[in-house]
Amino acid sequence: MKRYVIAVDFVLHPGVMEKFMPLMLENAEKSRTLEPGCDRFDVCVPAGETDRVFLYEIYHDEAAFAAHLKTPHFIDFDAATKAMIKDRKIGKLWIENDDGK
Repeated sequence: MKRYVIAVDFVLHPGVMEKFMPLMLENAEKSRTLEPGCDRFDVCVPAGETDRVFLYEIYHDEAAFAAHLKTPHFIDFDAATKAMIKDRKIGKLWIENDDGK
């Protein structure tokens, strides 16, 4: 079974990490616990960076990710953080060698 991966690299406006991170962590936790199609949602901060956050999300399929974008917790997160984000790059990938674990 191939799974769908989203990788997001956020560049935040200076000084907003303290406000952004709790909202990001809450969104990730709710995605993992409330969405049956979300298998993984890692929130990473690159070493030495103070204004960047990298996400690695794995979903059962593209439809599960589309459902994620319609959840109340994602919609709330998106609205609350929009002004904090200077730039964002989104990568969409497939896991080809997935053994389901």
